[in-house]
Amino acid sequence: MTRKDGQSRFGRRSESTPKPDALERAGGPSTVTAEFHDGPLEGRRLEVEPVEGRPPKTVDVPAADGGTCRYCLAEWTQAGGSAEYTFLYRV
Repeated sequence: MTRKDGQSRFGRRSESTPKPDALERAGGPSTVTAEFHDGPLEGRRLEVEPVEGRPPKTVDVPAADGGTCRYCLAEWTQAGGSAEYTFLYRV
């Protein structure tokens, strides 16, 4: 049952949650800049896809020697268009 103000009797709007592509059109971030602060890729940056609107917890990045480096978020709480990552190990 919906009230006149558009909310259900349980206090939630009856409309569905916007789809991720709708959030992009509304100006939401489509990429996040990963900043690597240590390890083999120290000082480099890479554009990565957000996961559920947040920076991914880990990022696998190709290294110059043909290997792959795994980085993780330096801190769980980060805001803005970039996120700091710290080196974990070579994959």
